[in-house]
Amino acid sequence: MPLLALAASVGSGAPARAQVAEVDAAAPRPPGLDLPVVQDTLDNGLQLVVLPRPGAPTVSLVVRFGVGGMHETPGSTGIVHLLEHMLFKGSTRVGTLDPRAERPLLAATDAAHDSLLAILDRRRAAREETVQRPPETDTLLATEVRRLDARIDALEDSARAFVVANEFDRILSGWGARGLNATTSNEATTYFVELPANRLEGWFALEADRWLDPVFREFHTERDVVMEERRLRVDTSPGGLLYEAHLAAAWDDHPYRQPVIGTMADLRRLTRAEVRAYRERYYGARNAVVAIVGAVEPEEALRLAERWFGPVPAGDPPPALTPPPPPTDGPRRVEVEWDASPLLRVGWHVPSADHPDAPALQLLAALLTGGRTSVLFRSLVEGSGVATGVLASLGPGESLDRLLSIDLTPREPATIEEAEAALLDAIDRAIEEGIDPEALERVQAQLAASEVRRLRSSFGLALQLAEATARFGDWREGFRSTARLRAVGPEEIRAAAARWLTPSGRVTAVLRRPGEAR
Repeated sequence: MPLLALAASVGSGAPARAQVAEVDAAAPRPPGLDLPVVQDTLDNGLQLVVLPRPGAPTVSLVVRFGVGGMHETPGSTGIVHLLEHMLFKGSTRVGTLDPRAERPLLAATDAAHDSLLAILDRRRAAREETVQRPPETDTLLATEVRRLDARIDALEDSARAFVVANEFDRILSGWGARGLNATTSNEATTYFVELPANRLEGWFALEADRWLDPVFREFHTERDVVMEERRLRVDTSPGGLLYEAHLAAAWDDHPYRQPVIGTMADLRRLTRAEVRAYRERYYGARNAVVAIVGAVEPEEALRLAERWFGPVPAGDPPPALTPPPPPTDGPRRVEVEWDASPLLRVGWHVPSADHPDAPALQLLAALLTGGRTSVLFRSLVEGSGVATGVLASLGPGESLDRLLSIDLTPREPATIEEAEAALLDAIDRAIEEGIDPEALERVQAQLAASEVRRLRSSFGLALQLAEATARFGDWREGFRSTARLRAVGPEEIRAAAARWLTPSGRVTAVLRRPGEAR
């Protein structure tokens, strides 16, 4: 049966049992705890969170897989990000005119790529040998590389004759979709879209189709797109280069050290078979959370989930991570030379978002650089004028030990060293003098306002419900975390800053022009 006809035919059977999560009785209660959220888990481990909301006849849909860049291994970095792209390419029923004619061309392309990798390995081995080899060897290998590159391009062009470009997107757009996209982080891959409510079963059918039967067509072309993305965001971007250098300097061996976008060397070697095997292993139901918010009946959503997502295999849990403790041999420093305006990035090793100090550290970051009244903006931008901008962040993830980092752009004629000294002095003074209660009250008021705004946004709620359910198994935790932030006092922030923002935990990355005096 064609996929869209299949989506339109509603199956019979008893609806899945809805279990409405109970809420805590403690007061004061964060307002989000009173939302009529329904949470359930299918037999294959998939978690479903549904929030019916009156109003517009639309639904916000979020699918979050708990697999991100930190779950990759050296040699295959970038595989998760490339997978994010490939899962928009369709299946044997979506995105192709003739899957049978397409299949042998994809296999021939993969065979040519395997041959290319073997030649590249021989070429590298020949260059590493101490024995002098005839120059003809390199010439022959280079010629073979060009021949195989051309064959891969030709085969992919032949396969493209059977491709219906962007059909997955076109179907959803034809149904009135808004905001169709996906994102990959260190910790997860998330797909999302907003649709008219009467297209809900069609979405379930399309989503299940690409989970169960994806075809990674145009693989090498899409891999080239990701490689170009890396060139733009990292290899030719001063900020991207500095960011990667900073993470590499922060840890000797840590899952957050490897770039989510992947290294260029790893991206060049990724094969369709590797990506397919990774998806089959880790993108199963047990690693997925589906959040639906809007004009939806929870029992109907659960029935559809059982019908369409019930057949999805559970898969393996993500690779277990045992990162080493933060290094204690600091301060650490790395310098990057690039013909661009100087940049400074200073970070400190801090604990994960689950640590008792995490709320205080999050508020500290907001107090340091959150707006024109923040400590560092007033001191370094408006005061001494050594910086044109300053920004604090916590990351790159949440579940492991991470960095509280400050990015600073020096303002001429101040040198990097002068800006760095002023930054560290301002932070020391802030810790010594303590946190201004009025400034903290403003930040916490902003948090309260953002919580109200979030309650008005179906899409924002869907993202939060998926994230909290995935990380804690409980959708309520997203609202409880906001309540914890509002309960932190000035002394707690000062104590956390003194405990973690120490010289031994500091990592500094500097970008300066070649030959610039130090």
